[in-house]
Amino acid sequence: MTQPLRQAWTHVVRTARRTTADGLVVGTSGNVSARVGDTVLVTPSGVPYDRLGPRDVVGVDLDGRQVLGTLAPTSELPMHLAVYRHTEDAEAIVHTHAVHATAVSTLVDELPAIHYMTAALGGPVRVAGYALYGTDELAENMLHALRGRSGCLLRNHGTVVHGATLDQAYDRTAQLEWMCQVWLAAASVPGRGPALLPPAELDRAAAKLSGYGQPK
Repeated sequence: MTQPLRQAWTHVVRTARRTTADGLVVGTSGNVSARVGDTVLVTPSGVPYDRLGPRDVVGVDLDGRQVLGTLAPTSELPMHLAVYRHTEDAEAIVHTHAVHATAVSTLVDELPAIHYMTAALGGPVRVAGYALYGTDELAENMLHALRGRSGCLLRNHGTVVHGATLDQAYDRTAQLEWMCQVWLAAASVPGRGPALLPPAELDRAAAKLSGYGQPK
């Protein structure tokens, strides 16, 4: 492997382990990928993340042909490839089975704008229609839900979030799970409904978030 591929694989494994440590997945559920040029590095199917090392790299091209490693790629490879093929700024993807996000996916068609961090994902987060995991149908449903967004919920399944880096994709994933938890808590109060942010406020938040952090 080239040095960029080695570094990216190390980051993929580290991020996958983080999803387990932070309770966003259980066991070998969920998956992580990063794109390096025309190669997609992705976690393998059914292998605990704490067992993965440098020699366990799994890489495919954008058509899904395996170009690195011998372990079989995640069964959710169609989702990852669909995002990379159709989203110019996607360089990394995190897919989880986070508890609160999965619960929300069974209740609504869209996570309402409960917090200004909704703007970081492009707006209210849609729920992709249910389809069997690992299928092209699920990948297609996901793409519809991702239009104009950097993340979506998958009905009765979990979350898919992309970013320019793995750190960004992971941070957005964690924010999405937190917003789902907040919405569930607020919506559960008898006789009350949570206040939601109007589109104009989300636009203002998006503009301010674009300059958030330390100057580059």
